[in-house]
Amino acid sequence: MEIRCALPKDIWELLHCLKMRSKYAILLVFVISLVIIEKENNFISRVSDKLKQSPQALAEANSTEVSPALAKNGSLASLQELDAAFAQLRSLLHNITLQLEGDGDPGPRRHVLLMATTRTGSSFVGEFFNQQSSIFYLFEPLWHVEKTVYFLPGGASMVGLAYRDALKQLFLCNLYILENFISPVPEDHLMPFLFRRSSSQSLCEEPVCTPSTKKAFEKYSCKNRRCGPLNITLAAEACQRKQHVVLKTVRLRQLDVLQPLVEDPRLDLRIIQLVRDPRAILASRMVAFPGKYETLKKWTSEGEAPLHKDEVQRLRNNCESVRVSAELALRRPGWLRGRYMLVRYEDVARAPLQKAREMFRFAGLPLTPQVEEWIGKNTQAPLDGNDVYSTCKKSSEQFDKWRFSMPFKLAQVVQNICTPAMQLFRYKLASSPAALANRSFSLLEEALPTWVT
Repeated sequence: MEIRCALPKDIWELLHCLKMRSKYAILLVFVISLVIIEKENNFISRVSDKLKQSPQALAEANSTEVSPALAKNGSLASLQELDAAFAQLRSLLHNITLQLEGDGDPGPRRHVLLMATTRTGSSFVGEFFNQQSSIFYLFEPLWHVEKTVYFLPGGASMVGLAYRDALKQLFLCNLYILENFISPVPEDHLMPFLFRRSSSQSLCEEPVCTPSTKKAFEKYSCKNRRCGPLNITLAAEACQRKQHVVLKTVRLRQLDVLQPLVEDPRLDLRIIQLVRDPRAILASRMVAFPGKYETLKKWTSEGEAPLHKDEVQRLRNNCESVRVSAELALRRPGWLRGRYMLVRYEDVARAPLQKAREMFRFAGLPLTPQVEEWIGKNTQAPLDGNDVYSTCKKSSEQFDKWRFSMPFKLAQVVQNICTPAMQLFRYKLASSPAALANRSFSLLEEALPTWVT
């Protein structure tokens, strides 16, 4: 491989030069590091052997009279200094190598949509991407679109198109689109309120995190630092600087609506659809949004009046919208080929690092040590029982905990309504209360095909 720049005299110049050489630079850095380390090892070995000679031998070799005590102390001190210098050099080279692995040849700009429904674990999975420093991640940016469009006359039928158009602009880093869905309209592109800003690290780091002001109050302020109102211009510039863009939403249900985005050559879009056992979804929603399920809870506890038709239809709509989108992907239409991946939340909870690697590989994104560290730290923690929105829990023990608290009659209702979707995603039906509450009886088919179109 030809290196056009002149051979630098300083190692820092060499590393800077190599950093510009994509993935081949990483290989060269490893080779150079090994050479340097080997030379240092040999050098230290020779010096150490020399220093370990008797003071008399050293004195004779140098024709100099040396005090035995002084020679001994000097030998130890010199050896310790060399050991420390060598350890520092090795650490420095290791850090530079990691940096080059993250920065070298990042590849084409990727755009990823994490598509799910409420209480499917999408916040948890979204954090995988949020931890990657080269990714501009937005948590539920369509919240504002829904609140504005859905309740307009005829808005329910148009909200899908509004979602699609907003996603397109957001993927292109035109964050100003959000100002059209916020009332009152932000002045000077300053937004004192953005839904769950705190869940997007890119919006809480410099330079987007401007100095806080006493007068400004932000409901979803950043968690680890105080920031001023969100400056959309700074956020858009940060989006442009990042290598990739990932958006997470539970509001878009129709996969076919995304066809123009998938076919847009500027986006190179990848879609990850996250699904979960509908029984678990309902159990989680009844805890997170108790006010919306008063009728259902009353029916479950009393059971005298028939189940309300609206409740049944809501359950059916939730299951069918997910099933229809997944079946569309299974038909492998040309526009979606290679652009779609389906993931069960339960599989992520049982093997989070493995599934993270699969998702990142599908999306064409690097999985950094920071992401792996976050996964390890946040999937082995005890459950925080006071926070239903927590993304920190021992996932392998929590994903099916719902089955021990859900009344069997309610599970039966979900199974009867959602059978087609449950069969498609390989969820087993429970035939009795004992089967539902028996952890040894798995509610999952072990083998779910790898759904990548």
